[in-house]
Order: sequence, then C-alpha cells, then structure tokens
Amino acid sequence: MTQNEIDTGSELLMCGLADGVATLTLNNPERRNALSGDLPQALGRMLALLDDDPRARVLVLTGAGGAFCAGGDITSMGAALGDGAQPDADAMTRRLRQAQDDIALRLARLSKPSIAALPGAAAGAGMSLALACDLRVSGHSGYLLPAFGGIGLSGDFGGSWLLARLIGPARAKEVYFTNRRICADEALALGLVNRVVADADVLGEAQALAAQIAGFAPMALRYMKENIDRAGDVDLRQALDIEADRMIRTLLSDDHREGARAFAEKRRPRFSGA
Repeated sequence: MTQNEIDTGSELLMCGLADGVATLTLNNPERRNALSGDLPQALGRMLALLDDDPRARVLVLTGAGGAFCAGGDITSMGAALGDGAQPDADAMTRRLRQAQDDIALRLARLSKPSIAALPGAAAGAGMSLALACDLRVSGHSGYLLPAFGGIGLSGDFGGSWLLARLIGPARAKEVYFTNRRICADEALALGLVNRVVADADVLGEAQALAAQIAGFAPMALRYMKENIDRAGDVDLRQALDIEADRMIRTLLSDDHREGARAFAEKRRPRFSGA
C-alpha cells in the first residue's frame, strides 16, 4: 500500500493516506510511544482533521518500534510534581479533561470506522486508546494492561468505561484491581481484539481490513457505527426509531442507487460517499 504522507506538525506522529485508509503512527519508540511532548496535541489535531477529510474513510492507529502506546510518560509526570511548586489540582484536572476530549472522546466518536493495530504493549492510556477504536488487530506479542494500579493511579482516557462495556463490569474490575496483563490470545477469547496475527503482519492485516471496509458506502458505515454505539444506551423502541431514520437516509442516497445498479449489472459498486 503506497502511502501519501500528511504533515502532522510533530515528529512524534506520522500519517499516511492510501486507498481510503488513513494510518496514524505514534512515533516515539524510545518511550514506547508514550503520550509525551507535543504528541497528544498532534494526535488530537489529526483526529479532527481526518474526521473531516472525505478521502479518509477508515482510520488505522498504530505505534512504531514494536509497541502500541505505553500511556502517559511517568518520568515527565514525576518531574512536574517534583519541581517544588504547589500543584494546582483544578488546573491539572481541566487540562486532563481537555486532552481526554481531544483524543479519547474524539477517537471513540469518530464518524468513520477505526482500527487499532497492536504490535506490542497497549498500557495505561494506551490501552484506553486501543479500546476507543472500533476494531483491534493484535500481534502475538500484543497485550492490554491497565498499568495504573502499579503506580498508585486510578485511570484515565476512558479505559474503565470502555473495558466495562466490552467485557462487563465484574471482569473489568478484576483487570483493573489486579493490574493484570491481558495477552493476545485471551484478548481474542474475551472479544477485546478481533484478530491475532504474527507480529510482523499486524499493520498489514489492519490496513487490509481497513481497505476492505473503506470499499463500502461511507454514509452507511457511519450510521452502522452510530446504531451499534447507541445500542447500550437506548431501549429497543428508540433503537428501532433511529434505525428507521438512518435506513431511509441511506435508501435515498446516491451510494444506494449506485449499489443497486452495480448489483443488477453484476459488478462491484463504486461508492462516492454521496
């Protein structure tokens, strides 16, 4: 897959676009792609940009150097608290909430499908980012780890909420309380990852899956995602009402007309996004 490179404004984040698939690569391998320096700001900015870019129909998020993301940079967090100044808890909370909105919330609410490609560790906030994606492809060396309990923290970036929705509150509490590593095979059995492949094949498998999904109608994909994401928050009556509205919108779209023509002509449809 030949990528068209997109400038992210940061050396810590790379972006490529090909065949309707945007690939964002966290590029801080010396720190296992921890969210440090200008990486969080660049990531939030690129998520917003790609969400509005019709060329990007599916997002793949991955990490360089054999890790996905180690979460926050513990060294820099410790330095900030050890500079002798009295911490401003309110200001720190505001900054964290903004970062969570810009990255975790934006990623979870992206208007197009997203896939996390996990070549290795997804720990702390990195686990949260992986869970915020719609699908996950892991290498055999990949694993999910809350990590917070080991350093006396409670967790951020939505990991507790996302994990509880995926595997239930009792299992999520056990994982968080014991700070337990969930290896790739167990993650597959629990439904936390969709595919497990050889480490060297993780990105290629994720991009191939993304390219397959990108071949479908963008409006239909967006509404499919909305329908499923809302399923846990509404009752069946409300779900039926939402489905009816979205079904008619797609029925009246140019892409549906193209799909119907392609079906009759026994060819692959060419969806434009209209």
